[in-house]
Amino acid sequence: MKRFGKGVVKLHVFIFILALVLAVPATMGMIKTRINYDILSYLPDDIDTMQGQQIMLDEFGKGGFAFAVVEGMDDKQVAQLKAEFEKVDTVSEVLWYNSIADISIPKEVLPEDIYDFFNNDEGDATMMAIFFDKATSSDEALDAVVEMRKIAGEHCFINGMTAIVEDIKDLTMKETTAYVGIAVILTSIILAVTMDSLLIPVFFMASVGLAILYNLGTNIFLGEISFITQALTAVLQLAVTIDYSIFLWHSYKEQKENFSDRGEAMAEAIAKTISSVVSSSVTTVAGFLALCFMSYTLGLDMGIVMAKGVVIGVICCVTVLPSMILVFDKALEKTIHRDFIPSLDKASGFIVKHHWAFVALFIALLIPGVYGQTHTDVYYNLTDTLPEDLNSVIANAKLEEEFNISSTHIVMCRSDMPRKDVVRMMNEMDEVDGVSMTMAFDTLIGSSIPEEAIPESVSGILKSGDWQMMLVGSDYKVASPEVNAQVDELIDILKAYDDKGMVIGEAAATKDLIRITDRDFAVVNTVSIAAIFIIIMVALRSFSLPVILVAVIEFAITVNMAVPCFTHTTIPFIASVVIGTIQLGATVDYAILMTTRYKQERLEGRDKTEAVTIALSTSMKSIMVSALGFFASTFGVGVYSSIDMISQLCTLMSRGALISMVTVICALPSMLLLFDKVIIHSTFGMGSVAKREKGFKAAVQHS
Repeated sequence: MKRFGKGVVKLHVFIFILALVLAVPATMGMIKTRINYDILSYLPDDIDTMQGQQIMLDEFGKGGFAFAVVEGMDDKQVAQLKAEFEKVDTVSEVLWYNSIADISIPKEVLPEDIYDFFNNDEGDATMMAIFFDKATSSDEALDAVVEMRKIAGEHCFINGMTAIVEDIKDLTMKETTAYVGIAVILTSIILAVTMDSLLIPVFFMASVGLAILYNLGTNIFLGEISFITQALTAVLQLAVTIDYSIFLWHSYKEQKENFSDRGEAMAEAIAKTISSVVSSSVTTVAGFLALCFMSYTLGLDMGIVMAKGVVIGVICCVTVLPSMILVFDKALEKTIHRDFIPSLDKASGFIVKHHWAFVALFIALLIPGVYGQTHTDVYYNLTDTLPEDLNSVIANAKLEEEFNISSTHIVMCRSDMPRKDVVRMMNEMDEVDGVSMTMAFDTLIGSSIPEEAIPESVSGILKSGDWQMMLVGSDYKVASPEVNAQVDELIDILKAYDDKGMVIGEAAATKDLIRITDRDFAVVNTVSIAAIFIIIMVALRSFSLPVILVAVIEFAITVNMAVPCFTHTTIPFIASVVIGTIQLGATVDYAILMTTRYKQERLEGRDKTEAVTIALSTSMKSIMVSALGFFASTFGVGVYSSIDMISQLCTLMSRGALISMVTVICALPSMLLLFDKVIIHSTFGMGSVAKREKGFKAAVQHS
């Protein structure tokens, strides 16, 4: 490590220039990495809803699906609008009543089913179904929505997952740059106050900024990443890796007192920083990699990108940052100021002296914490949390108000099903609670018209090859218990007629999402706790310390996740899965830092009270600076973002950092004091402490 440090010092100018040069391809890679804005596309490929979507694409040439609600137009204008929609690239078909009958026929004399499907009760709004020949969240389908909105103007509102995804994309692209700016400004303020140089935060931000850029640039090798990962990567990477820069700076300042040559001081600082930073980053990487065990592959997406970001952050901390500091060392020296944070010895003494009171407090908080965590409401429908002025949100409201359709199911069954069975099945589905409309090819054309007389251009919209599809409108919102029960009932009816049939669509996919992420929550928690337990056990060579440390952070996670229950806040489903493992991996380092010092003091002959007091007083400032940096990086984004999923994730992470900080500072010393005997008897290398304690006790009794 010392040779490595000397190599970095020797080549620091070259490393500094190389770091800037590498920013160019990294920027290009970041720009060319595709962003996926469809959270349902991360469901496993082997479930019916995903297989059904693939069949739609392969058999019908239809991927995305949308309804367009048209107001203030007569039939000729709507027909013209439909024709213009059909010219848009990626639009496969547009189904309106002139697809079935000529518009010269008054709508009032059409079969009731056809009229009711395309028109509201008042007759002042009509609806058309639009199919895309690409997948729901493909770039081509999103571009098609943008083009159709330009064509339609203010008279048309387009809903459906493709339209929602386009609005999320537009909103995220506008806000992502602001996320980074807010995180950098707030973190820099915290660092300027807590560090001993006003200029050093600039170089911390530059070094971490390059690491973030390299991470985002290398995502091009993954093909694409989710918009949640894209939005959170910079903020979260800054939050969890800024500590490494602080470690290096403190080590460099310390070594400058031991070495007259700044190069030698930096080489020694790099060597010492590598060992501490690598051990610190392992738990964070383990926490992120635990997300990769989710069957809902958004976790894999986030896990790989964030784990990669931490590793890149470590590399930049021991190469790029030292090079910057050496290049600008004189300027840094001129901005050195006294430490603004006062001595925390009195605070640590108070906490140790009253440790029983803190034990009682945390036990008292545990019961409401567990209750709150298990009773926090979770939402799965992203649409409900988007700004109300978005076109897709307005379209959903129009569809619900004017056509009694809050969600739409697509029923897939074999194309050779007898017409009488199709009609009977549709009638049964019509009777299901909450079903507002049903539409199939056979119900649209009626029983009197032979199928052979129907043009293929019409029949091909709903029938193709071995499959046919039907539309079922629902009064119930996506992700509601009512719509989930409705989907189950529709599946039961369908299976009675076609055991290979499928019910797909946003509501059915979201129902699968609920089932799958419930399982993922248990898996990710188990994997993250087990991995971090093993890492701590190996690092501290103890069987009891991993239990204590993980228990302390899990308590902090419980309290954090309980807060939404008592504030009557509904959190996004992904938060309940990922926050626990992120908070555990990122903040357990606070506990490791204090425990390592406690163990060292005990081995040097201090009694348990003195060892805990020293460990607390020496580590408290570092823990506070680290937690406040994490808080600053995420809090501002939580307040600013208008995308509730991103806002809530950042709010939970920022609050979690503070709760972990308070818990480690106040609860961990009490745990170390209470379980001191257990620790020294279950930790390798602490046998001498046990013998010394035993000998001292015997001497006291003898005297």
